[in-house]
Amino acid sequence: MNCRSCVSDPLPSRDESELTTREGIDLIADLATFGVPSLLFAGGEPLLRGDLVEWLAYTHERGIQASLLTNGTLLSRKKAEELRRAGLPSVSILPEGLGREVDCRRGAPGVFDAVLEGYASCEAAGLAAEIRTPLRRWNYSGLADFLGFIERRQIRRVVFVHLVYTGRGNSPHGDLTHDEKRRALDLIREAADDFLRRGISITMATDENHADGIYLYLRWARRDPGRATSALRLLQSTRADVHGSGVRLAGIGSWGDVHPDPYWAYTLGNVRARPFGEIWRDNSDSLLCGLRDRLPRLKGRCAKCRWKLSCGGNLRVRTQEFFGDPWMSDPACYLTEEEIGKEVMEQVAAMEDDVLLSGQAA
Repeated sequence: MNCRSCVSDPLPSRDESELTTREGIDLIADLATFGVPSLLFAGGEPLLRGDLVEWLAYTHERGIQASLLTNGTLLSRKKAEELRRAGLPSVSILPEGLGREVDCRRGAPGVFDAVLEGYASCEAAGLAAEIRTPLRRWNYSGLADFLGFIERRQIRRVVFVHLVYTGRGNSPHGDLTHDEKRRALDLIREAADDFLRRGISITMATDENHADGIYLYLRWARRDPGRATSALRLLQSTRADVHGSGVRLAGIGSWGDVHPDPYWAYTLGNVRARPFGEIWRDNSDSLLCGLRDRLPRLKGRCAKCRWKLSCGGNLRVRTQEFFGDPWMSDPACYLTEEEIGKEVMEQVAAMEDDVLLSGQAA
């Protein structure tokens, strides 16, 4: 397909420079020895590889939890059953909207129907499936319709993905405005609450913007102290400079290049030349060292933000692509100056104390 917002460029046939089956097996073995806990197979379209099931089975055998990110069109019932037997616990499917809009964005007719068939195949095969859909300027107006669609189709888990300014077609001009991001989060939150009230088992999440958790916490702190208490504890326990890109998140391209995360074009080394563990432990790389000690390097709004311990400055690759500087403020952060600023620190801290006390009393 010719998806407009894919991280990869479409090619008419397989690039002969891609890792061979044997090289993939050796890489998985190296990752297991290094202690990597999970491995996501993505693309392009990973199901185009005839050896993917073999790789998944070996990943499972070596004790690594595998996951799969696919456009969904190749998920026949037979393929879904093969994936489940290989030890794959779940699959993420990527539509980009509803109906003909998906066909248009991917440059092929019938794609949306094929995605729905792929989801149904996973359900029938006992393979857990989630839908990952982008939050973009071109599908923002249809968000309410999409939320209605997932209820009608009984989609069990949906992840809304913010734009990361990398790859093919991922221009900042396609991103939502800050006000639109806030309205989108409100709409998703309200839908999630409505599902919960009516006993509908649909889990919804967002990804690729660490401001979301902070925004939801601040909303709940004023309206739902019990939920806010749980959210605050989660924010305090999750540090992006400990768990983020370059630390506990890496990307390995189809030619063996290692990146700080799957979105970075910056290359740290190649697994054909050195084992992954040796590349990942190499402290001579200035970007890798910076990502592992990012907080003192942050500039602008991120430097003064009171939430930077939890957020870690959001996505550093987004600032690199937007400013040419990985330490600038993330342009996709939609929190206001009041929400991040020191001038309201005492007020918010007092609010947090009230929330914690309310939670303890409950």
